[in-house]
Order: sequence, then C-alpha cells, then structure tokens
Amino acid sequence: MNETERAAGLAETPSYRYADLVGERLFLAGQVPHDQHGHLVAPGDPSAQVRQCLDNLAAVLGTHGFGVGDIHRVVVYVVGDRPTMSAAWRAVTEWFGGDVPPATLLGVALLGYDEQVVEIDAEVQRRP
Repeated sequence: MNETERAAGLAETPSYRYADLVGERLFLAGQVPHDQHGHLVAPGDPSAQVRQCLDNLAAVLGTHGFGVGDIHRVVVYVVGDRPTMSAAWRAVTEWFGGDVPPATLLGVALLGYDEQVVEIDAEVQRRP
C-alpha cells in the first residue's frame, strides 16, 4: 500500500495511503509529525512538528517525482492557542525560506494522535 513511501524512509501507514497520483496531480493525506519508525516527533512542540510534517511531505513528493515547487497550496492545522499557532506559522515560513505557497492556518480542537499539535495538507500539481 505504501511501498514507495516506505522505501523513501517514511513510516508504514497500514490503514491509509500517503498519496494517489492522478495524471500531473498528487492527492495527499495530511502529513503528520511521525519519524520513519512511526513515532510522534517532539510531542507538543509546534515548530518541530511543522518541520517533521514538511520533511515528510517533501519525501512523499520526491517519491512520486514532484518537488516543493509543485506545491500550490498548504493547510496547516494547529491544536492550541494563538502563540502556538504563531510558532507553527514561523516554522512554516522558515521551512519554505520565506516563500510560502498560498496557505491557510487553522486552529483545531484535536488531531489524530496524543500530543500531536500540527498536521499539514497540500495541493500538488506538476508545473508545466
């Protein structure tokens, strides 16, 4: 189910797929802050979790022949107050080197794992 992604060093996800390639578009599952062994990285730390989510996103893109420049929109889900959201956004901005694609930052009540405070979704299509 996730052989390509697992070969790239991403964690196994037995109940869902990382991505589905349809033509020049890549449909992605939300990226969670797991390391290659499936362990949650930096419990409660929005900055570190953003970096892990985006590193995972970049790995998924690479396994399917896409690059960061093919990201056309990101959605960053954050559990917590405004300072937590601000910390997450700073990490997003840093990771993209200040050139963030169109983005939405959303405060949410809960994400899928205990102490997970960030999840990142993206719309990806190969640039002509």
